[in-house]
Amino acid sequence: MEAYKQEFIEFMVESDVLKFGEFTLKSGRKSPFFMNAGAYVTGTQLKRLGEYYAKAIHDAYGDDFDVLFGPAYKGIPLAVVTAIAFSELYGKEVRYCSDRKEAKDHGADKGGFLGSSLKDGDRVIMIEDVTTSGKSMEETVPKVRGAAKVEIRGLMVSLNRMEKGTGEKSALEEIQEKYGFPARSIVTMGDVVEALYNRPCRGKVVIDDRIREAIRTYYAAYGAEAIRKELL
Repeated sequence: MEAYKQEFIEFMVESDVLKFGEFTLKSGRKSPFFMNAGAYVTGTQLKRLGEYYAKAIHDAYGDDFDVLFGPAYKGIPLAVVTAIAFSELYGKEVRYCSDRKEAKDHGADKGGFLGSSLKDGDRVIMIEDVTTSGKSMEETVPKVRGAAKVEIRGLMVSLNRMEKGTGEKSALEEIQEKYGFPARSIVTMGDVVEALYNRPCRGKVVIDDRIREAIRTYYAAYGAEAIRKELL
């Protein structure tokens, strides 16, 4: 595992973004882990977050793109901090763009987007916090493709939960098949277990034998095929 991925996993735990225990998800599932990207709240945390996204995007897609698109609302700060980090780390200026939940009908920036406008020929990287079902893409992809003749080069999320989508594959795999562009993550839950199982983080072990078994049980029921092969 690359060093920045190990650091990112520890960073999520240290920032109280990734927690372990028992949590009820929006879907009603009982999960032994929970991720809340809204817990990144300080300037230092956001700066580091942008750097991790920039490194992952550069590894996966290089710098052959023009726009970072972050769907409202959580994707907005992600696109901003990652654009800044990309400039600082790689000397590449990329624009950021986000959609509005409600179109603005007045002023010089009226319309359904904020930040940079999308132009014909733009190469776009989509950026989100986490994708469990892929439902957000059903709204976002048509908006982006309908705004101009753009090429969506890929999607980057922070954590691939590796849960089943509508079938046996993960939500990211289904997005790739449905929309025709790659879908990647900074780390997967397989990476998280590898990095944290019976290893101290912030002075304590957060994935002990009990949590490890709960994760096994969870993925036996809800895991995509890849994670079941890896962890079960």
